[in-house]
Amino acid sequence: MEPSCQSWKQIELVFHAQLPVANPYVDLGLIGTFVHESGREIVRPGFWCGGSEWRIRFAAPWAGQWSWSTESGDHGLAHHRGTIQATASPDEPNRFYRHGFWRMSPGCRNLIHADGTPAVVVADTAWALPFRATLEQAALYTKDRRSKGFCAALLMTVQPDMEAAGPRDRSADEGFDVAFEDLPTGRLSQLNPAYFEKLDELIAVLVEHEIVPVLQPVFFGYGWKGLNVAGPAVPPSEYARYCRYLVARYGAGPAIYLVGGDGTGEEPQVAAGGSEVHAWDAYAQPTGIHYRPHARNRACQDAEWLDFQWGQTGHSGAHLPERVADMWRNEPAKGVANGEPTYENMGALGRAAGWWQGHEAWCNLCAGGTMGVVYGAGSLWQWRLSPHEPGHQEWCIAEGAGWREALDFEGSTHVGRISRILEGLPIEDIEPDWTATMGGRTLFKPGRLLISYQENGGELALSTEEAPLEFRVVDPSTGEILARGTRSPGQLRIPGPSGRPLVYILHRSSIG
Repeated sequence: MEPSCQSWKQIELVFHAQLPVANPYVDLGLIGTFVHESGREIVRPGFWCGGSEWRIRFAAPWAGQWSWSTESGDHGLAHHRGTIQATASPDEPNRFYRHGFWRMSPGCRNLIHADGTPAVVVADTAWALPFRATLEQAALYTKDRRSKGFCAALLMTVQPDMEAAGPRDRSADEGFDVAFEDLPTGRLSQLNPAYFEKLDELIAVLVEHEIVPVLQPVFFGYGWKGLNVAGPAVPPSEYARYCRYLVARYGAGPAIYLVGGDGTGEEPQVAAGGSEVHAWDAYAQPTGIHYRPHARNRACQDAEWLDFQWGQTGHSGAHLPERVADMWRNEPAKGVANGEPTYENMGALGRAAGWWQGHEAWCNLCAGGTMGVVYGAGSLWQWRLSPHEPGHQEWCIAEGAGWREALDFEGSTHVGRISRILEGLPIEDIEPDWTATMGGRTLFKPGRLLISYQENGGELALSTEEAPLEFRVVDPSTGEILARGTRSPGQLRIPGPSGRPLVYILHRSSIG
């Protein structure tokens, strides 16, 4: 009987190599070609799992029968054939299996699912989760973040510091798991299959709760503890090979690829990795760069593989939405977000705390960071095991907090709530606009949608008849809808209470 699968749900094929080689990760390869009954084709790279075992993971974008075959230089891996029957499941509760994976919108600014359903990134920075968290911790983290509205998590897929030392034990102070045995020498050739088996489990927990892993290969900036990060030292060819491995292992599920992390974006490894992802990602999932605070934020702007640019405004507690606005103006158009605002309570209790995070997110969104918003917390991003774990620099932890305590910082609720407020709105390719209202940060799609953030509330004064008639007024600090209704044509003022932040949403009757 031919195997069956649900559309967009990963299915795995297992094979065994015949020829012994010194390093299968480096010396062997495997490719699977999947052909739909319509003739459309999906090509998926395989990946090594240890010993003689190789796997190919595949998700069917369309229902129907698929024929598959394998290619390899190894006789045990090559010339396998078979069929898979894929069925649609319109009642599937998980949005990524119901609507398909994320890709960029037609105007290249925002996310849509494969079926065109709009989406917005609301992401957390759990950078060290892959090499520090246990499965039980990841489940607790994921349940909390999903309940607050988050839909993505930024992850360092490996511990990136070449000089980091500690026990290979996720439950021990200063301990961490190891992905590549030779990373301390600036190489990525001695892959540890057991590490990635564990990472499979952690990512499966995220995806089950509709949180997309944002996969960063190897950092270029500070890293985990600032101990000589490996990114700039890794040969570009090895960096690209690892990017291909990530696509092979995790690309048949929802994913975002962050090929540049905390650098200038001009490092040769970034372009090599981005090109490799583009070559092997059959699902066109978003690929982009996350910059350090003092970068130009426009590296590789015209590259075919680049989908988005994510800035970083540092950790001083300053609101700098102009950085996002500058990035939005770069051409050709790419998705934009502030990928790292000041982390809550990092370095000093009260820094960037509470509503600071909500205000920051709405400012960045309306300045042009319409791909989404990102949140971070001190002690959580490095997955500090307890409030007393040693070995972390004081400037980047939240005093008196481990990852679990940081999970409860108030600011995360304000950022996560954005996904609820924007749910169902046609936000794809909406643009920042200074002409549609008389002041205030505004996003506008004439005739369809207007979103205006008013820091101190008060009356919204429109300056265009192209704004939709239906409206609602939301307090973004609580999520409460304070008013809703339909204005008359020519009525260009919508009242709202002063002295509190407000979000005005004007939408067409068929929306929201």
